Formats: sequence, structure tokens, C-alpha cells
Amino acid sequence: MKFVSMKAASIRAAVAAALLAIAPPVVAGNASTGPRHGIAMHGEAALPPDFAHLPYANPDAPKGGRLSIGFQGAFDSLNPFNLKAGSAAQGLNGNVFQPLMARSGDEPFTLYGLIAESIETDEARSWVIFRLNPRARFSDGAPITADDVLFTFNLLKTRGRPQHRAAYGMVKSIEALDAHTLRYDLTGANDRELPLGLALMPVLPKHALNVERFDEASMAAPIGSGPYVISSVKPGESLRLERNRDYWAKDLPIHRGLYNFDEIRIEYFRDSASLYEALKGGLVDYRDETNPTRWLTGYDFPALRDGRIVKTSEPVGGAKGMIGFAFNTRREIFKDARVREALGYAFDFEWINVNLYGGLYRRTGSFFDETELASTGRPADERERALLAQWPGAVRADVLEGQWAPPRSDGTGRDRDNARKALALLRQAGWTIQDGALRNRRGDAFACEIMVVDRSQERLALNYANSLRRIGIEARVRSVDEVQYQRRRQKFDFDMMMGTWIASNSPGNEQRNRWSSMAAKQESSFNLAGASSPALDGLIAKIVSADSRQDYAAAVRAFDRVLLSGFYIVPLFHASNQWFAHSAELERPKTSPKFVAPLFGATLDAWWRRKP
Repeated sequence: MKFVSMKAASIRAAVAAALLAIAPPVVAGNASTGPRHGIAMHGEAALPPDFAHLPYANPDAPKGGRLSIGFQGAFDSLNPFNLKAGSAAQGLNGNVFQPLMARSGDEPFTLYGLIAESIETDEARSWVIFRLNPRARFSDGAPITADDVLFTFNLLKTRGRPQHRAAYGMVKSIEALDAHTLRYDLTGANDRELPLGLALMPVLPKHALNVERFDEASMAAPIGSGPYVISSVKPGESLRLERNRDYWAKDLPIHRGLYNFDEIRIEYFRDSASLYEALKGGLVDYRDETNPTRWLTGYDFPALRDGRIVKTSEPVGGAKGMIGFAFNTRREIFKDARVREALGYAFDFEWINVNLYGGLYRRTGSFFDETELASTGRPADERERALLAQWPGAVRADVLEGQWAPPRSDGTGRDRDNARKALALLRQAGWTIQDGALRNRRGDAFACEIMVVDRSQERLALNYANSLRRIGIEARVRSVDEVQYQRRRQKFDFDMMMGTWIASNSPGNEQRNRWSSMAAKQESSFNLAGASSPALDGLIAKIVSADSRQDYAAAVRAFDRVLLSGFYIVPLFHASNQWFAHSAELERPKTSPKFVAPLFGATLDAWWRRKP
């Protein structure tokens, strides 16, 4: 890694200016596009340089009041950036820590200036320059400089989360051109998303961070650059965020109409039922409902009837993401794709949806469902086939032709046809029913454990386990607390667990942390299944290097087909709407962001409390 002092950088800049007149011609493709106020993954940023506020923000929203919000589980750290961040407190990113540039939820993947007031790159995105806003400050008043960015980059590259290490490791060099300007050399990365990934890097205070203790789970209140500071903490139970009255960016267009509460009180609850009761009792102001039965039958209580609580739902635009039972292919019993596919036949969505969820869900059939990037229901086009030809056999014929879909049952809860299909696949893989149990050629019984973290997961897993027993599989359901759940997830210490792959309308580098061969071996990555495939690795590279929307869409759909052909998970279901209830004292803008799920962020950034 290349670092230079500020003095050396100033000398270099002066020399460069003096030699500019005799500099050689710029190589085609490396010419600068000029400093910009924003950057999009593909095409141009939708908002002009002089935009007044984000389309879904109310610039006249009143400031003041308190927001009380609840999360499920617990937390054991206030540092969300190290390897032990699995149980870090929620609500810190965005409120306490902020990145160089900020996303617009109205665009699939576009960033606008925040700590960095401008970004400059070339057509090939082989380098990027960030110019920091000279007014940028940490919450303790210290200025944010290029040294802080250099410090953070190096720290997260060597000691940060897997996604940070992977992305920043692709940077050839980084240097400070002056106290507020940084240049990254991205030569050889061949990754058009990398400048955006670097723009999303938080900036940590070099003067106030103990590097030697960075890897530890810490309850020390951090110094950030966001609109809030932590005013109090009860470890594992609650924390309070208080508005920073001297927040340096409060008048920037990217924040106008956002972060309107004077105080945010965050409480943690043991389970979803406790959180629901807290809403009923007025202890929290807002709750996303994820239990369809409760949504249909449970929202009939005094506070709702007399108008103190408002119940509503709103369509969620863009990709729906994926939730599923993930097979840990690091375990011997799940190494064979035929076994994984067979276990998918045992999940009876049709019965579950009607009897457990009131028919409110739709089966998820793609990792990018309900977008043009989904591969299900459409045959591969010429671009996709050309890409996939590099990895023969990586995609099954029915998936390639768009004919595969998750198994459908007859809805009785005891579909014999699906059971026969499952047992036929298991026989091919060497498993047969012997004395009522599924056994391999050595006589070992097929037994596994499904790890869950709350009652709603437990309910679904118990139903699935009962279905598995009908084909001779002994599946035990193990419920653990949030901290143990995260630790076991980070160390891949499970047989099966429910995984969530949050929707992305612009899939890119995050897929490395979810599905790459490197992530399969990296502790704390989100490659829960342990997927390791040259096709997946190669297609991730194609996704991030695509320079046209057509090539990009083809690469994502091909990637989707490889994932589906691997049967790494049992796909579950999704709702097309977001269900939520909130205090009638809260108000929100008339329009919601188009490409955000959940719609309103962890702490309702665009909402406000009605003035009395």
C-alpha cells in the first residue's frame, strides 16, 4: 500500500502542475470525466448538481421530539466494523457513522456527495479521486482530513469485515494529494463498482481510535461524523442517540429533511411477541410486522381502535431478496447437490402459506425476484449462453431454459408425489430407507440440526422438520439466543439455518461476500452455504466489470441460474408489501423511496414527530 505525507503530496501536486504543459497524451479510456457531485453504477446520476433535497424527503419537516424504536435480540458491541460485529448495536450506521458519499433510495445504485463533496474517475474506472468537504467534522469537532481516510482504509483493509478486506484489497495504491484530496489507483481491478464501494467507506477518527483494541467487542461510545452521538448505553438492552447540534452536514441537500428527531431511544426485546406488546403498550413508536397471522388477526387492540396507533402497508419496489433454509455444504451430508434438491421437495409451501400465514406470501423463485434480473420463467438469451459456455455443466438444462421453479405441492401437507421425487434423488446420492430411517451405504442415519433464533423461525422449522421425517430424515430444531446465533453463524457452526440475502437492485461486490470461493473460507462472511464454484466466482467478476446495462443484466441472470442449479438453499417466500404500525404522532413524507427495503430505514430517517 502506498502512503505519502501531506508535505510530500503538496510538492508532488506542484510538480505535476508545472509539468502539465509537457505531459504526454492521456490514453483513451483513462481520460477524466471531471469532478462530479454524484456517481451511478450505470448511466448518470438522476439528480442535478444543484438538487435541493432527495425526492422522498420533506425539506420542511420539523425538528424535535423523540423516537422510540425496538429491535429484537441483543448486542454486545458498539463497533460495527470488526470481525466481532455480528451482534453490534443497530442504528449506528447512518446516524453515528457516515460514509464518504450517500445513497439515494430512489435509484438502484447512485451516490451523492457527503463527506466527499465530489468524485472524479475515468471512463474505465481505473482510478478515482475524492475531494473532501472542507467543513466536514467529527462529533468532537476535529476536522475530517485525508489522513483519516487513509487511516480508515488501511485499518479496514487489514482488520475490518470480510467485505471490506476483499474490496479494499483490489486497490493498487492510495495517496493523499493534499489535506482534502485522495486518489485511488484501481489499475487491474477491472471492477466498475469499486469506486462506489470505496465511496461507501465510513471514515473513522485517527486521533481517537485505539487500533490495538479495534478487534475487541467494545461498549465505549464511538466518535463518528453523523447527525447523532451516543448519550447512554445499557449493554445488550438499550441505547440513546442524541442529536449533535453542531452536526456539520445538517444543511447539505443530501440530508435536508432527514434526521428529524432530537433523540432516538432504541430498546432491545427478547422476541417478536415482546416487541409487539411494546407497541400495544406505547413503549415503542414503530414496528415492522413480519408475522402474517398477527397482521391478519392481532391488530385489534385499544390503541389502534382509538387512533393512537396506525396500521398500514405499502408496496415494496424492486428486488424482493431471498430468505431460505441454507445448507452448510461444509458438512459431508450436504455436499451432494442431489441431496440438497431432494430436501427442497419436503418443504410444503402451499400448505404452510395457507395454514400458517393466511395465504399472504408468494414463493420466491429467484435471488433477484420481481426484477428484470431474475432468471426464472425466461430462457437464457444469447449473452447469457455465451457467458455460461465458459463453465460447462454449471447450469442445469431446465434452469437454462427458464423451466425450473420451486416444487409445488397439492396443499394437503402430505404430498406423496413430491416425497417420491425426493426419495428418488436421495437414492441416486446413495441414501435409502432402512428400518424407517434414511441411511447411506454404511448404515449411517441422515440426521441434522436446524438452528433458529426466534419463535417465528422455530415454528416454520418445526413444520419443515416434520416433513423431513416423512422421508426418513431426523431433523432437530435448536433455538439459541441472538448472541450465540451470531457467533455460530460467523464460525459456520451449524448444519442448516435460515439465511437472509437482502434485496439488491444493483447486485455487485456484495455477492463476493455471499457466494465467492474466498468467502466460503472466510470466517464471518455471509457465504453461509459454503458455495465454492468457478462459475460463481467468474460471474461475479463479469457483473462488476460489465460496462453496459445489457451485459450487466445478462451476467446477473446467468449468476442467478448458477445459484439455482446449486440448490444451496431451500427458497422460502416473500411479501410484496411491507406491513407496519406506528404512533399516530409520527408523520412521514407522501412518497417513499423506490429502491429501499425496508422502506424507511432502521430509524425512520425521513419521518418526524407531529408538533403539538
